[in-house]
Amino acid sequence: MSTATATSQSGGLWSNLALWKKILIGMIAGVLVGAIMGPQAEVLKPIGSLFINAIKMLIVPLVFCSLVVGVTSMQDTAKMGRIGLKAIIIYLSTTAVAISIGLGLGIVLEPGAGLNMQAEAGAAAAAAAAAKEAPSLVTTILGLIPKNPIEALAGGKILQIIVFALGLGIALNLIGEKGAPAVKIFNSLAEAMYKLTELVMRFAPYGIFALMAWVAGKYGLEVLLPLVKVIAAVFAGCILHVLVVYSGAISLLAGLKPVQYLKGILNAQMMAFTSTSSSGTLPVSIRCARENLGVSKGTASFVLPLGATINMDGTALYQGVCALFIAQAFGIDLSMADYMTIIATATLASIGTAGVPGAGLIMLSLVLTTVGLPMEGLAIIAGIDRILDMARTCVNVSGDLMVSVLIGKSEGELDENIYNAKDPVIEPEAVKA
Repeated sequence: MSTATATSQSGGLWSNLALWKKILIGMIAGVLVGAIMGPQAEVLKPIGSLFINAIKMLIVPLVFCSLVVGVTSMQDTAKMGRIGLKAIIIYLSTTAVAISIGLGLGIVLEPGAGLNMQAEAGAAAAAAAAAKEAPSLVTTILGLIPKNPIEALAGGKILQIIVFALGLGIALNLIGEKGAPAVKIFNSLAEAMYKLTELVMRFAPYGIFALMAWVAGKYGLEVLLPLVKVIAAVFAGCILHVLVVYSGAISLLAGLKPVQYLKGILNAQMMAFTSTSSSGTLPVSIRCARENLGVSKGTASFVLPLGATINMDGTALYQGVCALFIAQAFGIDLSMADYMTIIATATLASIGTAGVPGAGLIMLSLVLTTVGLPMEGLAIIAGIDRILDMARTCVNVSGDLMVSVLIGKSEGELDENIYNAKDPVIEPEAVKA
């Protein structure tokens, strides 16, 4: 076999690998190279900085366009409006609870304590200033409305951008046909941003390789050990959220047996855990909702796709753990206002970034930016992102199905005979589909 043929085959093998596998390889290779090179591995850091800059570049246009498109895509009938409002309120409420659980686990377990990492001078100074001069809660609430939306976009003020995008999307819906041309433009821009995000994420293995080499070379391999605590905290939080929050809502709000809910969503959970895609799990979720949980076709077909778009409870929980990990690792103390800002940012941003490739890292970058935490922390988290993604996607899908049951019950569109059946439909081939 010629050298050219062997090179071609190795290139084809690499190109056929899933992105998460490439990132994992990049992380491991970066750690090994950093351990060998030591402090000299800093020469690779500019490659990683390019990746971080590309992530930052995506934040404002991606969130803005996605939010406008998400709001304008909702149906405008009375029933759909009522169901949609119920779904959004429940989705956002459980998301706020999820990130609170993540922050609580981060505070209790302290996965980043004792690492003593240092951000670059500028980032460290900015983070320290943000921590010392944190605005009051009232000031934060008043600051949600941008005086100048263009200035908010240019300055990357995420909460103001989210509020403006929501308002603009609602206004475009209210003016009907007159808003159609603008909606088409935002749809095109959103699709372009999704594609650009995909292109940036293709560069992720190389950026992560460079950043991990720099981190391992500068701080040593001991900096990676706390990642086990991060994984444990996220998985524990996800299990807690499903068993306590979701099952509790099924029991208290719908008056149904939570055990039947947990049995009925098993197929969808298995699919979500292995595929790490809420959208890819949607066909299985709809089948579980209708055949196992007794939700009507109309309700399931509306609520579940909406949930796949805006519900990110698992990802929000992950934000809380990871934000605390990064703050502790870099020795930055967060105030109560910072915690409230993290909860608000992750809750509102979940509407705009769900379903986007690399959504977990994009959302984490939003949280870090909003409270002034170092973006270098992304490199450490990215290496284990696939492992965390399995748990958080499973929670996202479980939440979608929980909301479909609650709304089906409240709208009189839940067949309790199907819900209470002893043997839900569990077919392995549905998971493999």
